[in-house]
Amino acid sequence: MFLTGGTGYLGRALATAMLQLTHTVRALVRPGSEGRLPSGCIPVVGNALDQRSYAAHVAPADTFLHLIGVSHPGPAKATQFRTIDLASAREAVQAALSAKVGHFVYVSVAHPAPVMKAYWEARVEAESLIEHARLNATILRPWYVLGPGHRWPLVLKPFYWIAERIPATRDGARRLGLVTLGQMTAALVAAVEHPAKGIRVVEVPEIRGGRALP
Repeated sequence: MFLTGGTGYLGRALATAMLQLTHTVRALVRPGSEGRLPSGCIPVVGNALDQRSYAAHVAPADTFLHLIGVSHPGPAKATQFRTIDLASAREAVQAALSAKVGHFVYVSVAHPAPVMKAYWEARVEAESLIEHARLNATILRPWYVLGPGHRWPLVLKPFYWIAERIPATRDGARRLGLVTLGQMTAALVAAVEHPAKGIRVVEVPEIRGGRALP
């Protein structure tokens, strides 16, 4: 497995889980960040915004998992959603094509949403790049992933509970529901171990409910 974003919040949890399942994990890192990877990962030093810096090291991975994104996204980071999130996805797709990987896994975001329009629009554009590349791919669409240092949305749980019980707001509340780091990691592991044929989309209810991937 080749992983981008392996030193991040979700990437470290996933890499650890995959290593425990005896998968080989090669992870892209910036120079000097090798020590932030979980023990057992094979570091590949490169630039996520330039696939030429790492594409030669993707093969022989059968899965390319892309997790690069701006940390703690907010409205003030709208430009970065395109210059980092979308740009890195474009480079990752090209690297995956060059390496002829069998399966591409991308963490997108639930959409449409009433807030953070620039954020989810950039992710939707990245999904389109994957589709047009004709990669076999799993696209996961969480909204917010609860975990250490990422717990403030817990105060919204009562509002979610109410919204899920009102017919007019039920679908939106479920689509934009909260998932935990454990649920998200489990969904990613399942995606890697059960590759898609064509494009498979995994929404919040599937991630949160722990259902088998379609």
